[in-house]
Amino acid sequence: MVRDVFDDKQLVRLIGSLGVGHVRYPTAGSSSMSEAQPFYVNAPYGITFAHNGNLTNARELRVFLDKIAHRHINTDSDSELLLNILANNLQKTGKFRVNEEDIFTAIKDLYEQCRGAYACVAMVAGFGIIGFRDPHGIRPLVFGRRSTPEGYDYMFASESAALEALGFTDCEDVKPGEAIIITRDNLIRRQLVSCKTISPCIFEYVYFARQDSIIDGISVYKARLAMGEALARQVVKSFGDAMDIDVVIPVPDTSRVAALQCSHTLNILYREGFNRNRYVGRTFIMPGQQTRRKNVRRKLNAMALEFHGKNVLLVDDSIVRGTTSKEIIQMARDAGAKKVYFASCSPAIRYPNVYGIDMPSRQELVAHGRNDDEIAHEIGADKVIYQNLDDLVGSVRHYNPAIEKFDTSVFDSCYVTGDVDEAYMNYIEGERNDDSMTTLADDNDCVGLHNNFMK
Repeated sequence: MVRDVFDDKQLVRLIGSLGVGHVRYPTAGSSSMSEAQPFYVNAPYGITFAHNGNLTNARELRVFLDKIAHRHINTDSDSELLLNILANNLQKTGKFRVNEEDIFTAIKDLYEQCRGAYACVAMVAGFGIIGFRDPHGIRPLVFGRRSTPEGYDYMFASESAALEALGFTDCEDVKPGEAIIITRDNLIRRQLVSCKTISPCIFEYVYFARQDSIIDGISVYKARLAMGEALARQVVKSFGDAMDIDVVIPVPDTSRVAALQCSHTLNILYREGFNRNRYVGRTFIMPGQQTRRKNVRRKLNAMALEFHGKNVLLVDDSIVRGTTSKEIIQMARDAGAKKVYFASCSPAIRYPNVYGIDMPSRQELVAHGRNDDEIAHEIGADKVIYQNLDDLVGSVRHYNPAIEKFDTSVFDSCYVTGDVDEAYMNYIEGERNDDSMTTLADDNDCVGLHNNFMK
């Protein structure tokens, strides 16, 4: 956790007025400490770089940097590739010092070279900081400013909540295909490329983002309320006249808002049935089935007085591997529940995410190759109810109709970059499965946190 690494004494020792930070969460490849961000290259111009996302043409870029650009890559991280693409583009200027136009040109060239999802911040020594986002806008990036007696402080972050907590105001999204350069004297923003298919990742609204964040003009809190209302309609459709639910109980924490609205729409009692241990991180990204299963019991404790003798509807944001869901359902039964129904605020996740979320391989996804009844049997539920995909998209898009499409690839296998084929899927699954990432627990204390960038 960041708070365990940086204390007040360490922060006071930091020198200068610019900085880049990164909360580590690897989605593929090695867990080596050498891959911890930010990355740095001394030449040219001393560039420090942090990245959230995943490149889909990383292998091609690695060959280009090695054989054509002659830049040595030290790790398996695609973030280092992005940094070196940017550095190589800047080096082409041949200048002793670069200016804003040189940087905009270098980033525009990077947009043409790099495919996938990337929200990036960089610092050029003695010059300023830079923020830019891929043309599809898959991963989020926002910036804001804070008034001080000496002028304005500026900050980039993955979510607006990080800015607001530190007193930053006037928060705005970095637009897809846009780059922003902040120097001591100026803030310059420019739309470098435009894309017809702007597609923010919908899983940010379902699970990753904090509910008090606003991403691409959409309140995460309001989107989750709408998800709960839509989910209630699916529950009614699934049960028909055989509705026998006594109580609606959320799986803490991200599903609370949706569960509350679902309960209200169904006119069924809402209760908190699980007590959450605040000192255990997100089990979703913990390595290995055994580790995840063990930590679910440590993380949650079922209160028997809310379960005993009742038919309960458990509401969660999603079902990924099914490990957590299975343990939670068993905990509800151990606490005395008669029947346990399980409702997911998202549709069935049947395909991996290739844009920066640590989704497992297809074979590890509980919904892959199974229908709803088979999934219910696998996780031990009496019934499973999934959100409808159109309803999920509608719940989020309602608050910003200008966004016509979202990245929903984990549900429908439609990858917006158009370059994900079976060969690539096999490659990334080999990089990402549990067996290849078993060392993560030892190397990463920050694995439960979402990436946040800051100046």
